Amino acid sequence: MSRDISHILREWKYDPDNAIRIILADDGHKVMQVRQPLGIEQYELDGRPDGKRPFGKPTVLDEIEGRLMKHQEKYNTDEGFKISHDEFVMLQNEGIMFYYRYLHLFQVGDYERTIRDTEHNLKICELAEKYCEKDDDPMVILQYRPYILRMNAISKAMISLHKNLKAMAQQILESAINSINEIPEIDSPTFQFEKARSLNYLKAALNQVKEKEEGPVDKLRKELEEAVAEEDYERAAQLRDRINDLTQE
Repeated sequence: MSRDISHILREWKYDPDNAIRIILADDGHKVMQVRQPLGIEQYELDGRPDGKRPFGKPTVLDEIEGRLMKHQEKYNTDEGFKISHDEFVMLQNEGIMFYYRYLHLFQVGDYERTIRDTEHNLKICELAEKYCEKDDDPMVILQYRPYILRMNAISKAMISLHKNLKAMAQQILESAINSINEIPEIDSPTFQFEKARSLNYLKAALNQVKEKEEGPVDKLRKELEEAVAEEDYERAAQLRDRINDLTQE
């Protein structure tokens, strides 16, 4: 069998505006392929992007979290639990794979999976911040925490906006801005850049959401949210009927 993949590359020429596709693998499950200038990358959509199961677990993160849980059960505290440098490198490399995948997922509008993958990397940040044995290790990934928070929040806000939950989208963006402002400062140019860029991006997105003109349906949906929250189900039913009438019109 030839190892030459030239014919595959000719069939799918590189186009930066059309570089991502979801296909069926030979066994029938979906995978994501990304056309690069000199080749093609393939990602599993679920589990680890490379499809591997380190330590027999779905991810390295699962293994480390499992060890932490056993330590806490044994000693009734997390004091003394450490992540070695080699373990941190495995977490870091896994986080990079998840980063590349959620970047592509975000581009194709798969916000649910983007949230899942960014939350994976935020958990790595939490573990690194608390338990790394080597003092210099945490900054390697913590300097990117503002960016990860931003991608997580934007994805959640997009889902809310698609559901016409404008108030919820605003709350998500405001919470992310507060979370980034509360991150302890790191002496790193990368951290300062990512913090400033992420805050500017989130604030701009928040302003766009606030300034978006509300139509009659938007206002009724907001009233519907309030009615449900107040358990005024009779009013909620009336509002729901009115929304249906307007959307059909």
